[in-house]
Amino acid sequence: MEGRAGQKEETRALILASASRLLRERGIAGANVGDVMKGAGLTVGGFYAHFESKKALVDETLRSAIRETRAKLRSGLEGKSARGRIETVLGRYLSAAHRDDPCDGCPLPAVAGEIATTERAYAKALAAELPSWADMPPGFEPAGISARAVAFGLMSLMVGGLTLSRALRGTPLSDEVLVSSRRFGRAALRALTGEKREKEGAGR
Repeated sequence: MEGRAGQKEETRALILASASRLLRERGIAGANVGDVMKGAGLTVGGFYAHFESKKALVDETLRSAIRETRAKLRSGLEGKSARGRIETVLGRYLSAAHRDDPCDGCPLPAVAGEIATTERAYAKALAAELPSWADMPPGFEPAGISARAVAFGLMSLMVGGLTLSRALRGTPLSDEVLVSSRRFGRAALRALTGEKREKEGAGR
């Protein structure tokens, strides 16, 4: 019995991993059950032994992908100042590497437009996860605005900047959007924390 239960968990994990890749790359519509199961090396007939519906699969996958992205963005920041941590996250998110590898990045650029228009059923899952991103580092005290408002403002800048940069891939504007979004975010942080402007290296 334990062996069978373990095998079922392994199969479920394969399905979730396949769904996560497709959701990030193709969005909700592109993560159809057939392609998800094919990507996991399984037949469609076995899907309902693990999930009651596509919605249940996408809900879990979306929430898991958001948590995973948050953890990756915030890893290894010990020893940095509060503003330094936020600027590092900004730089990691608005990077060419993140733009060019959607299968292993944030799912929001791929799904936000769909949830806003044709996939409203997933708004609750999205709303349940995003507030965790508003947990700013200790010691971050912006002037004239709450830390939570800064967090959501930066999140909107990051997702919008990455989405537009991906849409412009193959044109010079793609890199320009990334660089401009990073610079704008850092300038806003400096203004809000009252710290002196630091010299930015070329391409930052």
